[in-house]
Amino acid sequence: MTVTLRPAGAADLDRIRRWRNHPQVRSVSLTRHEIGPDEHLAWWAAVEADPDRRVLVLLHRGCPAGVVTFAGLTSPEAALTWGFYLDVDGLEERGELLPAWLGLQRAAVAYAFDTLGARTLGGETLADNAPVLALHRRFGFRTVRSYQREIDGTPHQVVWTEMSRGT
Repeated sequence: MTVTLRPAGAADLDRIRRWRNHPQVRSVSLTRHEIGPDEHLAWWAAVEADPDRRVLVLLHRGCPAGVVTFAGLTSPEAALTWGFYLDVDGLEERGELLPAWLGLQRAAVAYAFDTLGARTLGGETLADNAPVLALHRRFGFRTVRSYQREIDGTPHQVVWTEMSRGT
């Protein structure tokens, strides 16, 4: 397999912040400002102290290439939420963005259901992020609801997609 997931650690923080601050990633995120070092360290401290969350680094062909986040680990309903982003520049440079993106989706879904024991896995995607919504549909996610959310003072349509164990 060319894609694996491993727990993120302090040594990953600089690359995670760099990936998250990439303009393409920020443009499709629910939080669009550039994350500074102090804000990033505070986020990491909160994640490390929270048994409800997990942050994983995607390894594509052995190289760190993205991040997958899960929340809801302590949910009695085993209803997890997730998010992800990739090392856009590094993967594009190597011509591996699409394979890594497909591999991330496959690995994250398997991790959620097989390792974390999720009953459902869901997440938010901006309605105009057609490539991610198409990828989710390809992997069996279904649209459950859509709603407006304010981002930087402007309303945006958000789609909640979800998958259940065994679908």
